[in-house]
Amino acid sequence: MSDPLLSLVSVGLLSIACQYLAYRVRLPAILPLLIVGIIIGPVFNVLDADALFGDLLFPVVSLSVAIILFEGSLTLKLTDIAGHGNMVRNLCTVGVLVTWIVAAVASHFALDLSWQLAALFGAIVTVTGPTVIVPMIRTVRPKTNLANILRWEGIIIDPIGALLAVLVFEYIVASQATAVTHTLIAFGKTIGIGFFLGIFSGYFLGLALRNNWIPHYLQNTAVLTLILGVFAASNYVAHESGLLAVTITGMMLANMKNVEVEDILEFKETLSVLLISGLFILLATRLELNSIIEVGAGAVIVLGAIMFIARPLSVLISAVGTGLNWREMALLSWIAPRGIVAAAVSALFSLKLEEIGYDGAGVIVPIVFLVIIATVVVQSLTSRSVAKLLQVRAPAPNRFLIFGGSKFNRMMAKEMINQKIPVCIADTNWDAIREARMAEIPAYFGNPMSDHAARTMEMNTFGTVLIMSPYKQLNPMVAYHFEYTMGKDKVWGLTNNEQATRPSHQVGQHYAQKLSLFDEGVTYGYLATAVARGALVKTTRLTEEFSYTNYLETYGGRATPLIAIDENNRAHTVLFGKELLPKPGWRLISLIAPEGDPV
Repeated sequence: MSDPLLSLVSVGLLSIACQYLAYRVRLPAILPLLIVGIIIGPVFNVLDADALFGDLLFPVVSLSVAIILFEGSLTLKLTDIAGHGNMVRNLCTVGVLVTWIVAAVASHFALDLSWQLAALFGAIVTVTGPTVIVPMIRTVRPKTNLANILRWEGIIIDPIGALLAVLVFEYIVASQATAVTHTLIAFGKTIGIGFFLGIFSGYFLGLALRNNWIPHYLQNTAVLTLILGVFAASNYVAHESGLLAVTITGMMLANMKNVEVEDILEFKETLSVLLISGLFILLATRLELNSIIEVGAGAVIVLGAIMFIARPLSVLISAVGTGLNWREMALLSWIAPRGIVAAAVSALFSLKLEEIGYDGAGVIVPIVFLVIIATVVVQSLTSRSVAKLLQVRAPAPNRFLIFGGSKFNRMMAKEMINQKIPVCIADTNWDAIREARMAEIPAYFGNPMSDHAARTMEMNTFGTVLIMSPYKQLNPMVAYHFEYTMGKDKVWGLTNNEQATRPSHQVGQHYAQKLSLFDEGVTYGYLATAVARGALVKTTRLTEEFSYTNYLETYGGRATPLIAIDENNRAHTVLFGKELLPKPGWRLISLIAPEGDPV
């Protein structure tokens, strides 16, 4: 493809198509991205990243990886790691060392790599990465402690593995006579400059955001530009220390008090998706099929050593003193897919070694990509069954997510909590969320469809979503989002009574079928009015002496049943058009109007 503009647009369109395909089939997007890159690159020679970018390819890849690592580090809140610190720390230190040694030894003997290249390969494949871990966690639905360990490891280990690869690269390019001294000096400069600039820039940016020194409309752009400046400055002072510097900067921002990073994080998440998608396709176009074929059967031995020796051994050693049982360790041993950083770093150092004429450097990229493809495919297809076999999946989702924080919603949620039914309220209105938290109701401030919500809300524990907000434009989007994630008959909303009376407000038939919460004519306004007139949410226990018939006779038109709880404490949402037959031993959560004021 000779037209650069057409080439760039094509990469963008293909990357979005791959992301959508991954979304539909529920696999990490890295797999279709790599396949498409190989097809349009070495297979049909439609696109050549080297020809497209020329000398700019290396800087583009470097800056993209820096942004990806910064976005990941913005999610590293120290409060989230409570109870898992030792395991994550060990996996990112001792575990990295174990994986590095095993992978290096295996690749040296199985692939006949020099010890220098084997050490570089081993360093590169120590990283996992959130871009492949997070989608896998969503599908596998492991216990919360395991999900947190895997997520934190994936984020923290990226810069550590990249830094290790930097040090090995420094050793390779140094002269044999001064290699050790050169490496020690490089290590000291890289760590010192990376930490210093990371802490300084993170603290400065935090002050700027906290004190509103930067206009709100410029914050995202300013932070992005400054982060790229920190990356470039750090690399200028100490070779390849920029990745560490931007990671430390992100962690500083994430953990500073009274610093809001949600808008920045949402912007960086969007940018990271674009960069990750484009990078994978572009890097895959540089692969040479002959190089992959020439790797031969030795690659199988290396893959086996990484998956069945290095990972289990690193988990076993890291778990000493953490209290994890063998089932939990087994699942952690099985889930360690490689992602964008491994691909990008391998491409970076392969380019650099080829520039200085290092013999055999071109073999690194195909080996790393084979590891990425194998770990993603095998573990994506099997991890859910492995978790089920080991009995370490999270319990069946039984929590209720209520979208909307109105007074009625808070009253209903509080009564559900009193009846031991787990519930969480989500809303973009801070006042509503503040009132919910003051009432000790779990609440999320923000859009429940966001990536931030997916990381922090433990979505795999929700079994039902009730849409009861006044946001008529947002409600259908929330409904479709969670129906896809959770399946049919899991998402319900309040009717708006506008289908027949207001043609301009009609919605699709599929969405209209979900608008059947509680009873005919029960709208958001209806509930708000009822609460304003003194209606209460209360629970009634049914017995042999006080049956559902007696309940109807006692409350008559004053009662609107909301939630029915059976003898096994399973909650059933009351829906219009679906017959409700509660039995003795059940409990009914209802909206009860004052006497003389029928609902």
